[in-house]
Amino acid sequence: MAQINPSILSADFARLAEEARAVEGADWLHIDVMDNHFVPNLTLGVPIVESLSRATATPLDCHLMIEDADRWAPQYVEAGAGSVTFHVEAAAAPVRLAREIRAKGARASMALKPATPIEPYEDLLPELDMLLIMTVEPGFGGQSFLDIMLPKIRRTRELITRHGLELWLQVDGGVSESTIERCADAGADVFVAGSAVYGAKDPAAAVRALRAKADGAIASAEWACGH
Repeated sequence: MAQINPSILSADFARLAEEARAVEGADWLHIDVMDNHFVPNLTLGVPIVESLSRATATPLDCHLMIEDADRWAPQYVEAGAGSVTFHVEAAAAPVRLAREIRAKGARASMALKPATPIEPYEDLLPELDMLLIMTVEPGFGGQSFLDIMLPKIRRTRELITRHGLELWLQVDGGVSESTIERCADAGADVFVAGSAVYGAKDPAAAVRALRAKADGAIASAEWACGH
């Protein structure tokens, strides 16, 4: 079954609590943390995550696009995140970090930028609860989906299946009603959607529409047969 994670990067930052409640039918609330170093944008940090964790019943999925992930990622678990994603490009010791995130009680996730291949990290997969394939260059919302990431999603799903892992495969960037089915067919089962949700008149209805399309594509996808 598909999971839909609306990204508050596309929400109204002056009304974050209301915007979080507007998508309470979603599986997770995706929070993009950017430091203006790892990516050329600056968003929000630990205090906002703490506030949001008190403002919504939807679990928080924090995507850290920051340098020195080894130092900062555990603090987001303490702030209330149920899932914390660090970029492998920014982690000095990804296995140790994933284990620390899990030990603190959250799901550990690792993200790959578009140009980062999955194959060198095959042996790390059992240490993770989720893997995030970026389908745009991280840093800004509203970008167009990169079709050239679909083969990478397929290869990642093949690795997950080969090792018999219960590993979620998330995609983030340009996910919309016109792209979500291709991602699901390729092997993704967790979908981050920003403008496709918060740019809609009814964000909750947009979440339901995205879920229906993704579920339909997963049901007929070759990789999902037998699941």
